[in-house]
Amino acid sequence: MANIKSQIKRNRQNEKRRQRNRAVRSEIITRTRTAEAAAEQGDAAETAEAARMAIKRIDKAASKGVLHPNTAARKKSRLMKRLARLQAE
Repeated sequence: MANIKSQIKRNRQNEKRRQRNRAVRSEIITRTRTAEAAAEQGDAAETAEAARMAIKRIDKAASKGVLHPNTAARKKSRLMKRLARLQAE
């Protein structure tokens, strides 16, 4: 445990940020899975809406600094490729 006041505060801040970032990443994974499940069902309208929400969350995470912009772009690209492949089947 730190003895220095500024480090104690820094530890509190880091823990808050860690919890917030974890929640955001978890939501991105959930929304991605929802979009993939909708694509497997074959419902085009539901797939489009779920994909839109997943991409929105990924973009928001990148703008807030939770994800690196390149990571966000990669996640969006892979998601759209998977959805296109699932809908083609």
